[in-house]
Amino acid sequence: MKIIGITGGVGSGKSEVLNILENDYHAKIIQSDHVAHELMVPGAKSYDAIVYAFGNKILNDDQTINRPALGEIVFHDETKLSLLDSITHKNVDEEILARIDAFGKEEPDGLVVVESALLVGAGYEKKFDQLWYIYTREEVRYERLKASRGYSDEKIAQMIAKQQSEEQFKSMASHVIDNSGDLADTKAQIAKILG
Repeated sequence: MKIIGITGGVGSGKSEVLNILENDYHAKIIQSDHVAHELMVPGAKSYDAIVYAFGNKILNDDQTINRPALGEIVFHDETKLSLLDSITHKNVDEEILARIDAFGKEEPDGLVVVESALLVGAGYEKKFDQLWYIYTREEVRYERLKASRGYSDEKIAQMIAKQQSEEQFKSMASHVIDNSGDLADTKAQIAKILG
């Protein structure tokens, strides 16, 4: 089994790369954000601790966590963000490791791809055969985030400022994919790496 980690800043087009890997290379995809959200549903691993830490004001009428409300609380408060991270990261890391192991049993010769904005430092990066950094020119990232999510320049600038720098990402990566161009160009770079 081959395991690839994929990271990159907001708006870099990681989803596009994941789609290529899933559709063209039959990769099993694990997205850390999706895992985190699954672990926040009532009865799941992170739910009780989050509600205990942040109170009932973050709950919808059906008792699910209102993620935009929780996001507003932690986006402007580093201490609260650290608290949320301390609750969720360990659970997410354990779940990702369990999924990697399960996929390995299902398809010993398969390809597993783990995507996260914060891959290094979680511990499971030691399992990766490769770590890809998805690089995209900043102006392209702004265009994509405005078009796909309707974000303002100010919000995008705040989000980018909170993430690791391009140099930090590149220093950790075994491969850099420039996703600033068109889809064919990105596919060609992936084909070159995966042979």
